[in-house]
Amino acid sequence: MVKKLEGIMKEIKKYLESRIGTYGFFFEDLRSGFVYGYNENVKMVAAGCIKLPIAVSLIKAVEDKKVDFLDKIKIERKDKVYGTGIIHEFNEREYTIFELLVAMLIQSDNTAANKIIDIIGMDEINKNIKEMGMENTVLKRKTGDINNEDDASENITSALDLAILWRHLYKKTYLSKENSQMLIDILNRQQIKNKLALYIPDDLKYEISSKTGDKKGVENDTELVTLSKGTFSFTVLSMGIPNSVYGTVTLAKCGKMMWDDLMNNWN
Repeated sequence: MVKKLEGIMKEIKKYLESRIGTYGFFFEDLRSGFVYGYNENVKMVAAGCIKLPIAVSLIKAVEDKKVDFLDKIKIERKDKVYGTGIIHEFNEREYTIFELLVAMLIQSDNTAANKIIDIIGMDEINKNIKEMGMENTVLKRKTGDINNEDDASENITSALDLAILWRHLYKKTYLSKENSQMLIDILNRQQIKNKLALYIPDDLKYEISSKTGDKKGVENDTELVTLSKGTFSFTVLSMGIPNSVYGTVTLAKCGKMMWDDLMNNWN
């Protein structure tokens, strides 16, 4: 079985090596402990995937009673950030912290993400990131900050680090059991499933909790797949790709190879 598992992972690695750009991926069977990685420790531009540790940090602050999910926060015109999300389209109004969390994850809302960063603080979020053992991940700036996008200020992560975060959620080793499952459930409803999950049948996409990220030259996706035969994390990150379509096709191919292997070869 292990040889068969390694075989398909080597095929994914071979495919990525044939594509333009820099790629990193990591796969883990969270029941058996089988892992396989390629450039998994390479620091990559996080894009929207940085919202995962931001979410964990917010929930940790709720558990530590620093904030409450029902606290209301006003979003003013100066807070609005364009790009992904929908809050920037609405008039000024109050949102609960829980509503901001859901918007940040399900719609990858940049305005919500930045307000959460303001609430928790960048230093605290980075402290939580290190506590989780995510050694290659750093939140350096707010999301959607088009005026501060030089390479030195990019938020960074790695395929292994995102797998570590999924492992914490699956094993309930950082957040409480209830909050770990709540976050997995919210990410299950994440609306952008056009990368690793593109070729997966629509009626099976509910098995996947995920968070994507993209910007010029970058297409990322990280997911937790829950099936009767096991629970698996799979992450593919990219940099230096020619365009978004090229990156999306590349990730979708990897996702299909992984999914077909789970369906046909996993017991």
